[in-house]
Amino acid sequence: MGARSKSRKRAVDVLFEADLRQTDPLELLSERIGSPDVPPINDYTVELVQGVVAHRDRIDELIGEHAQGWTLSRMPVVDRAVLRLGLYEMLWADDIDDAVAIDEAIELAKALSTDDSPRFVNGVLGSIAALRSA
Repeated sequence: MGARSKSRKRAVDVLFEADLRQTDPLELLSERIGSPDVPPINDYTVELVQGVVAHRDRIDELIGEHAQGWTLSRMPVVDRAVLRLGLYEMLWADDIDDAVAIDEAIELAKALSTDDSPRFVNGVLGSIAALRSA
């Protein structure tokens, strides 16, 4: 697994845990950064978590619009975290192509969620990418 893929996984871990604990992801991230009990957190993980938090309202709005038959509150927490990260990279990470962001999100869903999650993540992010390129 490449360095950026590991960073994405760590960012999903932070977003997932913060969502479960109903706490601020940035506070959780700062706890992790200062903790001797966890491996070091690299700059890209920090950038991803900060980016998702900064754009979360718009990200959640778009996910809600494109997740046919699902509300954010009904989605598995890990799928929400993966979608938020993937959408942040698609829309605000200038150095990441949409296809790469989608592929990485699908791989995270395969590794971390249900058998149906990769198809779901691909559908939501793919529909948003199709609108962007239209």
